[in-house]
Amino acid sequence: MWNVLLSFSGLVALIQLLFLPFFPESPPYLLLQKDDKAGCLKAMKQLWGEENYQTEFDDLMKEKAMTKGTKIMNVLEVLRERSVYPQLCAMLLLLLSLQLCGLKIFLTANLQESIIPYVSLGVSISELIAIIFCSSIIDRFGRRTLLCGGYLLMALILVLLETSLLLSDQFLWLRYCSVILIFLFIIAYGIGP
Repeated sequence: MWNVLLSFSGLVALIQLLFLPFFPESPPYLLLQKDDKAGCLKAMKQLWGEENYQTEFDDLMKEKAMTKGTKIMNVLEVLRERSVYPQLCAMLLLLLSLQLCGLKIFLTANLQESIIPYVSLGVSISELIAIIFCSSIIDRFGRRTLLCGGYLLMALILVLLETSLLLSDQFLWLRYCSVILIFLFIIAYGIGP
């Protein structure tokens, strides 16, 4: 039943892709990152209706004032900061454990069991590189663009993956295509959602 489970995640991604363009950017993102006060208030109004959001807006302004002196760190600076090592270790452990989920697909693709751990390691490294890449471009493109693009790519890749797995008995070369599609799916997930 793994293929049903995989299809379900594609359905959820498709639903999010359809509705995400109708939602505004996050009010804290608009105020703290883009310095757009009017856009922040407009987003609050669109998300929560016609109410007075002055308290929430004041809290965001206080947060902005507190973070004004702090420098936004890039990926390499974060990796050098010892105070975030416990969080980085927890994130990496979670990231690596998620890779065990793809083993069933690799077995279905009839890969030799001796190379599956290396393929799984490659998937983990691809996801890590995609996440680092995403963290360096998110300020340039914004969350919405990366989410929409990521979900669109993921939905397309899942359709191709399901097709390649269904036809892999007839065309042996499609087994390797499914492995490549897994890599692409993980990269799209890391860059987008």
